[in-house]
Amino acid sequence: MFAMKFGSRLSTLALVACAGLACTDDGGDEVGDDPASVLELPEDFPERRIPVDNPLTAAKFELGRHLFYDEQLSGNGTQSCASCHEQALAFTDGVATAVGSTGMMLARNSLGLTNSAYTSKLTWANPNLDTLEQQILIPMFGEFPVELGITGHEDEVLARFAEDPFYIEMFEAAFPEAGADELVSFDHIVNALASFIRALVSGNSAFDRFRRGDLDALSESARRGGELFFSEELECHHCHGGFNLSLATVHAGTTFSQSAFQNTGLYNIDGMGGYPVDNRGLFEFTFEPSDMGRFRPPSLRNVAVTAPYMHDGSVETLDEVLDIYAAGGRVLDAPHPFAGDGTANPYKSGFVNGFELDEQARADLIAFLDSLTDEDFLSDPRLSDPFDQSQ
Repeated sequence: MFAMKFGSRLSTLALVACAGLACTDDGGDEVGDDPASVLELPEDFPERRIPVDNPLTAAKFELGRHLFYDEQLSGNGTQSCASCHEQALAFTDGVATAVGSTGMMLARNSLGLTNSAYTSKLTWANPNLDTLEQQILIPMFGEFPVELGITGHEDEVLARFAEDPFYIEMFEAAFPEAGADELVSFDHIVNALASFIRALVSGNSAFDRFRRGDLDALSESARRGGELFFSEELECHHCHGGFNLSLATVHAGTTFSQSAFQNTGLYNIDGMGGYPVDNRGLFEFTFEPSDMGRFRPPSLRNVAVTAPYMHDGSVETLDEVLDIYAAGGRVLDAPHPFAGDGTANPYKSGFVNGFELDEQARADLIAFLDSLTDEDFLSDPRLSDPFDQSQ
């Protein structure tokens, strides 16, 4: 049934057969579309931090790609990872908050997966998630809320893959040392998914090309916007700096994992810094009053295609984002259910002080943010749905 549903898989099996190797044609020369090339990094990017017990290989990447797009990975077979992480939207979903496989509404906006390999703390506000292998368990097995909803359906989900000859070949290629009894396991599924996500590296935006010496890559407006973005007047770069445009960045050369959670003055519902009860950020883990409303600054790479914004998806456009930061926080008037003056939030970051923007400066900033879009990344067929026969 599975093979009938998705058609021929010969091309994928060919990729698996040479995954991790330098595939050659009859003359022995390397083929330009070597599947391992998807693991290559932009020339000026640092090496990723990769767990020693889950080395990154092309075979694991390819298995992870199929699992990522396969609805069979959910408990009821209705949802995949890609349901909330669409490639064309930089692996976000375009809605304020996602809905899980059983219809349960999530409280948080789906974070983009762009350059997740370089993210020091995963999810919006969990200080304990340092690796993709840890984080992936939450959407798979979490019950509050339910996302993929595997809990209670573990045997059924594993059987879907263990009984599929196509997947057995892929698991064998990805984990050649595993015995038959342990081949199709959740440990291997998690490691394969983590390998796919580690390869979701975006580094060919107009901004990147400009940094590498292509002076025609950025418009004059985008250049002016970049100067504003990295200025002390606006202070954006204090939370969104570095090659990944996020303070919460880690790579193979860093010596510690930086905690970068910030309160941006989005709410102040009780006049004392309060945030909505189901969305209180780092406070939910520490119970320290000063951690109320503190969330991780996401990377701004591909930010122009990842609306709506903020941890709860409550801001629809980049223009509105600029309004909030220019004002030094957000003011919500009654009868809004979370009415309050965020500019007066006592726990607000010292970098959210407000600033003035005239019409030209605003247009320049938007032009700069647009320049962070990597069109190649958004359409790279190596990262796309392998079951989509239209490609």
